Amino acid sequence: MGLPEGSGLTLHSKRKPGKRNLITDVPGVTVGQVTIQDGEINTGVTAILPHQGNLFQEKVMAGAAVINGFGKSVGLVQIEELGTIESPIILTNTLSTGTALTAMVKYMLEQNPDIGVDTGTVNCVVTECNDGRLNDIRGLHVKEEDVLQAVKNTAETFEEGAVGGGTGMVCLGLKGGIGSASRTFESDGETYTIGALVMSNFGEAGNLVIGGRHLDTRKCIEDCKNKDVGSIIMILATDAPLNERQLKRAAKRAMISLGRVGSYSGNGSGDIAIAFTTANNQPHYSKKNILDMKMFYDENIDCVFESGVEAVEEAIVSSLYHAKTTTGVRGNTYMGLQEFLKRYES
Repeated sequence: MGLPEGSGLTLHSKRKPGKRNLITDVPGVTVGQVTIQDGEINTGVTAILPHQGNLFQEKVMAGAAVINGFGKSVGLVQIEELGTIESPIILTNTLSTGTALTAMVKYMLEQNPDIGVDTGTVNCVVTECNDGRLNDIRGLHVKEEDVLQAVKNTAETFEEGAVGGGTGMVCLGLKGGIGSASRTFESDGETYTIGALVMSNFGEAGNLVIGGRHLDTRKCIEDCKNKDVGSIIMILATDAPLNERQLKRAAKRAMISLGRVGSYSGNGSGDIAIAFTTANNQPHYSKKNILDMKMFYDENIDCVFESGVEAVEEAIVSSLYHAKTTTGVRGNTYMGLQEFLKRYES
């Protein structure tokens, strides 16, 4: 989806989106969600499967960038050391990180009876943002079965906005959430795709910029504390052949996307990007010591970087555009971007 035609919003993009304008334009990638919403409860889970096989047996190469480390995600250390992901990627609220981790460990153990017996353990990746401005986060409402259901729900199409892990998120003074977009680029006669999915919960009210247009979101907040708090998780997927070093470089550049929409990565914001490729899968077991792998020629890799920056930027704006105005815990209300545009910018 991304930003639909007729939204009235324009981004300065050079690269064309994929068929769906979603992270799932990368073949094999699927996304599933569970939304938990009941009065003061506004939370949930979003799950990403990098491919449809056994992720432990066939790992994807990956890189991560901790742009600002005010966060509680798990699994990043092994990505940094080994450059692979071997589990679904989970996005949820901060205090549900442990629950999601336990659920994913059980999921991986069920799929792989050799884990912890004939081989080592598993590195599950769980990412988080604090949805406590709209969600009763102390209630610990996300359960293991919700996490497993999100993985089961994965498909090529999915909703954006105030859904899944993004249900209770707030971004740049507006209702944040889950957003996604994609871009395509040509190389050596082939067309490749890079897709982004974000869980947006960052930024100072009044700083939002869309395509160079400043939107003063302080207008719709009664008690504006004017501070950059929250977090954002940015997931990049591609079918282009990159190695782990190049994926880390692509993940780092997600910070440019944050700057384009008005963030300066404030002290209290956990801004984390993870990038993976489906083109260089690594086996858990191998009879060969030397494995074949392709990589991009560094001198010409800018097409990957530019496409990724554009995809993350649109995914952030899309998360705002599709999010509906939400009232949550303690009566806090955050307006969706579409309502804001009608009320204050028309």
